[in-house]
Amino acid sequence: MVTNTNRAAQAAVHSLESKPAKYVRRSTLWLIPFLVSCMSATIFGPAAAQVQSDSRPVNQAPPTPTDVKPGSINLEDVTYPYPVSYLPLTLYGQDARMAYMDVAPDAQPNGRTVVLLHGMNFFGEYWTGAIDVLRKQGFRVVVPDQIGFGRSSKPIIPYNFHDMALNTRKLLQHLGVSKAAIIGHSMGGMLAARFAASYPDMTERAVIYNPIGLTDPRWDQPWRSTEEAYKATLNRTYQQIYQGIARYFVTGWKPEYEKYVRIQYAWTLSGDWPRFAMVRTLVQQMTYLDPVVYDWAHIKAKTLVLGGDKDGPNFPERAKHIADTIPGAELALIPNIGHVPHFEAPDLFYKALLRFLNSEAASTQKPAGNT
Repeated sequence: MVTNTNRAAQAAVHSLESKPAKYVRRSTLWLIPFLVSCMSATIFGPAAAQVQSDSRPVNQAPPTPTDVKPGSINLEDVTYPYPVSYLPLTLYGQDARMAYMDVAPDAQPNGRTVVLLHGMNFFGEYWTGAIDVLRKQGFRVVVPDQIGFGRSSKPIIPYNFHDMALNTRKLLQHLGVSKAAIIGHSMGGMLAARFAASYPDMTERAVIYNPIGLTDPRWDQPWRSTEEAYKATLNRTYQQIYQGIARYFVTGWKPEYEKYVRIQYAWTLSGDWPRFAMVRTLVQQMTYLDPVVYDWAHIKAKTLVLGGDKDGPNFPERAKHIADTIPGAELALIPNIGHVPHFEAPDLFYKALLRFLNSEAASTQKPAGNT
């Protein structure tokens, strides 16, 4: 237990590194304070790192299941927690429909709206827990499936974050929402940055949550042709899909995660898979072709950079760089958690999120270290 506590303390100290002087009054850096008292709890104890819901290591993929049937690429066979509506759009001369959930508060309305933006390997349904937490706090919650994802249309078009941000803006205008808190996870974190930088008047505040696209990849790796990427996507196996999802969870594999592997594998059994494989190829190229690292400095809204600190070896440093680059941004790292904290450590995640959403305006905050 002492070893785990020391490691957690080191992570906390590392994440609370002093910023250069020029950032002291521009950015508030904070680590979730109550985590220290949790280090002896099961969630961070030795057993948590070793005990899983089955005996298989996370990085060891299971055999291909034989009970998975072809699945709908538009997820008509996946239950969403709230009714799904559609916004008609025309994109590159093609008619399309953008699916979304618009969920009313389940408590005294606070007059505020939260938009939840999904990641590359997910869709609006995986925000079920977040929707329930937020609506109980009085928020209206809008959850779109971006074009190319979830229950939305799957056109073959040049996907980019500009279009996704614009489509999200059109959705909010359609719903009569003039200002919202924009929360984006993973790829959605990139989209949240683009939206906040592009539409500051509509962004009440932003949460960039375990984002990908932390660097400009064009200078780190060569371009892979669309044809080559398409062939790789088309021939994806169950094991590759499993490993792509399993790497997100550093505290162990749970049965509820299997659903997302099976859904993606079911797509590959569908007669629509060749077309959808091309759509998946094109959306995955966005992170290479349309980096958002140059958007961060232009974000004017109060912003939180939030994530599990085990989301890759360099995530804490790169997340800190994002927070340093966005004027006045805050940073919150959850120790010993991976890419999807709202699955792995929901209580810690929601406490950090609600603290930020309910905090005072950025102009009234004190610099880090002041009391």
